[in-house]
Formats: sequence, C-alpha cells, structure tokens
Amino acid sequence: MADVPELLGGRYEVGELLGRGGMAEVHKGFDTRLGRPVAIKLLRHDLARDATFITRFRREAQSAAALNHASIVAVYDHGEDHVVTETGGATFNVPYIVMEYVDGHTLREVLSDEGQLDPTYAIRVTEAVLDALGYSHRQGIVHRDIKPANVMIGADGAVKVMDFGIARAMADANATVTATQAVIGTAQYLSPEQAQGHPVDARSDLYSAGCMLFELLTGRPPFLGDSPVSIAYQHVGETPVPPSRFVDEGLPDDLDAVVLHALEKPREDRYQDAGEFRQDLQAVRLGRPVSAAARASAAALAAAAAGGMGVAAAGATEALPRTSALSEQTAAYQVPVAAPVPLPPVTDERPYDDEDDRRRRGPGAYIALAIAVLAALALLGYGLVNYLGGPEGPPQVTVPSVVGTPQQTAQAKLAQAGFKVDAQVAADDTVPEGEVISQTPAGDTQADQGSTVRITVSGGPNAVQVPDLRGKSLSEATQLLSDLGLEVGTVKKTDDPQAAADEVISSDPAAGADAKPGTKVALVVGTGKVAVPNVQGLTQNEAQRLLADANLQVETEYQQTNDVAEGNVISQSPKANTKVDSGSTVKIVVAQKAAPTVTPTTVTPTPTPSPTPSPSGSPTPSPSPSP
Repeated sequence: MADVPELLGGRYEVGELLGRGGMAEVHKGFDTRLGRPVAIKLLRHDLARDATFITRFRREAQSAAALNHASIVAVYDHGEDHVVTETGGATFNVPYIVMEYVDGHTLREVLSDEGQLDPTYAIRVTEAVLDALGYSHRQGIVHRDIKPANVMIGADGAVKVMDFGIARAMADANATVTATQAVIGTAQYLSPEQAQGHPVDARSDLYSAGCMLFELLTGRPPFLGDSPVSIAYQHVGETPVPPSRFVDEGLPDDLDAVVLHALEKPREDRYQDAGEFRQDLQAVRLGRPVSAAARASAAALAAAAAGGMGVAAAGATEALPRTSALSEQTAAYQVPVAAPVPLPPVTDERPYDDEDDRRRRGPGAYIALAIAVLAALALLGYGLVNYLGGPEGPPQVTVPSVVGTPQQTAQAKLAQAGFKVDAQVAADDTVPEGEVISQTPAGDTQADQGSTVRITVSGGPNAVQVPDLRGKSLSEATQLLSDLGLEVGTVKKTDDPQAAADEVISSDPAAGADAKPGTKVALVVGTGKVAVPNVQGLTQNEAQRLLADANLQVETEYQQTNDVAEGNVISQSPKANTKVDSGSTVKIVVAQKAAPTVTPTTVTPTPTPSPTPSPSGSPTPSPSPSP
C-alpha cells in the first residue's frame, strides 16, 4: 500500500475519496491556485510503476487536456508526484489527472435507481453524448469505453462524458492489464471489433453508444451472459432484439430502427459518424422520418431475429415493468431542445465509482473472475476470430493519415493506398476551408484494402444570418456586424428623404441571408441630403404632397396674378434639384386671382335753365330780406 499525498504538484489538495475503479481512484480536490474544487484521478500504484504505461498515459492525458467541449468533463492538468510506500519508505512517481468536478451522478446510478428511462430523456442524454463523441472524433481521439458509468449528469442537468483519452491509454497498455480491465468493466458495451481484437475507430464508440442507449430505454444491455466472454461472443455473432420488446408501453418503430442500426456488426454497416446517429435520434424526438439506412437495418435484423438467428431473443417476450417513479417524471423530460437534461433523483452518493458492483465483490470473487478473464483472453485472442470470422478477408493495410491536408491531396493519398473515399463537408470554426477535419478509420490504423475511408472536410465556419441593419447608424451597423464576425464592405452614400446622414438604407447580402464569418457586407447609407423636387406649375396640394414625400417642410405665400391659373405654384425657393438638408423648408408662391380693375367714368354737367318771365309781364319780385 502507499500513502496518498495531501498536496499534488504543490497546488492540488487531495480530499475525500469519491470513487474507486479497477484502474484508478478519484478524490475530490481543491485547486489552491485558482480557488476551485476539482476531481483528481490517481492511477493505481502497481500500474504507476510500469514505464510503458506511464509514457502512454502521459501522451493520452495531453490529448484529453486538449478537448474543450460542453459535454466533456474538462481535464485541467496532469502530472506525476512522489508517493511513499508504507513498507520500507520507498518512493515512486504516481501519475494523476486533474479534472472538472461535476456535482451530480453517473448514468449508472440513475439506471440503478430508475431501472429504465423515459424515451425522450434517454434520447436527449444520448444526443449530448454523441455531441461529445463527434467533437472528440474530429480531434482524432476515440473514447473506447462509452458506458453509463462514464457519463455524468450534473445537478444542473448538464450531461458530461468522462475519461476521454484515459480509456485509449488503457487499451494501449500491456495485454494482461488492458484486456482484463476491458472485459470486466465494459464487456456489455464492447464493439464486435474490440471483442475480436481488431483496431478500433470512431464507429466503435458509436456501437458502444448504441448499447448504452439500449440500456437506457430498457433497463438492461442488449446482451447478457454468465461471463464476459459469453457476452463478447454475442457482440460478435448474435442478432440483437429490438428494444421495444423489453418495454411494456412499447417504443416508436423508428427508435428501434436507430438502435438496431447503431448495433450493426460490420462497422461499415452502422452509423459512420456521431452526427448521423444524432440526426436520426433528433428525427425520432421530433416525429420526423429517420434515415433509410436505419430502417433497412431494422428490417434486416428483425427478419434475422424472427428466423431464430439471435439468442439474445431468449426471454425477450416478457417486458420489463417501468418504475412508477419514472412515470411520474415523464412530463419533466418534455423540455425545450436547448434546455439542460433534467436530473432524476438517485440515492447513491458516489458518482465517480467506475462500477458500483465492484465494491460488493469479495477477494475470492476477484480472483475467480481474474482467472476466468485470463482464460477468456486466450480464447478471444486465438479462437474467436477463426470461430466467427469465416474465410480470410482482404489484406489489412495501413490507412494514411490525411487530417489537416487539403481535400484533393487527401483523396489522392488514400486512393494511392488502395482505399475508396467518401467525402462530406462540415462547418468548422477552426479548420481552414477545404482541409480534412477527421477521417474514419483513423490514420495509421489497419483496415481492409479496398474499403472506404470517410473523410470530413471543413466547409469553413458556420454561417450566420446577416442582421437587419436598416435604420441603424453606420457605427451601430459596424458593431453589429463585428459581433457576428462579419465585416463592413463598400459603403455607398445616396440621397434618401427617409434616411438621416449615415443611416443604413440597405445591405448586400440582405437581412436574413446566410453569410460566413469574414464576409464583407456592402452598405447603402443616407447622405442626410435631399434634392428639392420641381413643383412649379403644380397645384398647391400637389406641391405640398410632393415636398412632404421628400421630407421637406412647406412655407406658402400667395401672389395675385392673372398670368397663372389660380392655385398653381408660380415659383419656389430653393430651386428644383437643389441639395438641401432633409427636413429643410421650401418656400412656394401660389397664384391668387387678381381683384377686378375699376374703369373711371366721365360725367357731363347739365346746364341750369334761365328764369322764365311771368305771364303778366311784371317782373317777379325778389324776396324781401328778413328783418
């Protein structure tokens, strides 16, 4: 035995034991430098003395530390520190890995408590796991140990995959340690190629994810047996039963199809990448049709099972009862796509244990199991392939590594090595457009000559939607585009009565169009000026309407004239086509009918008549003056 140091790397305080597995133990820790809780995984002391294992573990720990994804438990640091043995005081270095501390429970604990999960919940969890696998596969890392014990559900509902890279380091270790651990810990999730000792690739992880999804839906793995070797035989040669046979409420036919397609024996017949698998699961969840390949797998496997080819069907007619606790929580799982996966209640408080039942095994059971596994290794190594593999297939050749090379170069290199190429394009924010992001099978692995190598080529960053910039100022538009990774292209200024100076009128590409980051968006902005329209000769109403449409104010004067029709504009100021500020005032003079002119009249005076003499001849006496 050896003492666990209280401080690792002069930085990480080692606290309570969270869990113990066949290869390592995990402690809760504290990063004294950053002041945050961490999880610390210490490799088993007997393995820590193996120089080959340490070298490979260090390389894989570095790879795992490079993975940065929301659905992957982050690896913060790794190193080695001195450990003192209890006997003799000898010291040796023990490797450790410092990980993100997740406050939650493993899927193994959730399954132990619930028995089987609501289909929607199971799909969402698996989608998150596939997101993590898709990312890691693009980075060239195969997990090799996908199982419920390696998936955490945080208290906030977040799904996190653990032990990236570590599983690969284990698989590369000496044969006895590696195979023993793999068969004991993961026999129920082994891909057929793993069981036969063939090289693994990304599709092996997808098979394991299919086994895990089967268990989430039914409460049991797809294959059961009395020993790890009997389970391994079934992975290689037996037809799985549709998961709906184990669920009393049944499952959608398309969900059966997806699971069975993931469990195809030849890796070229199952899902070729995590994205395909996830897309079909999402289609089931949204009630859309799944891929034709998945339905074809379901039809073929169902026919094989009906014909008696699969021993996995034994006892399958009895459905497992769904627990009442799960039924009560069904509604809680109907959450929006972007929401975290809700966490069912669990009772076990040791989420970092690799497998719960290991703690309940006595020493005798481990010894007997170890003997059985060693025997199984010999059988698997020397007899399983010949027993189930049939006639010798095409020669195995090394797959060239083409990740990071241009597509044309990659295809030529693979063709020269004797492989067919299936290329697909995927958006990537980091890999330049046209370069290979990932390949399946991975480079430097063995594959059948003449088989197909699938490459994923970067299509450049994900497209973004051009925002609606109309009405924004030029500075506001520039900032909005910059926030989306877009750039301002040419800026054309034009007179627009409705636009202020530097106000955006339109963009190219237009609002709502897809554009890749770095795209230059041409803008048309207002000058703040407007050309005065020609209103001379128009009626007053027509002139006022035209000027208002040009966002100009109107000042009206009237002038009496008989030369222009009454109510028409005689003149305007400023003159037509003059550039003025939007909102300026234009003065118009409107004709008003002149008042009629009065013509003077000449009046001739009438002469006063002379007095007429009286008849008597006497003159008329003059009036007497008043007294």
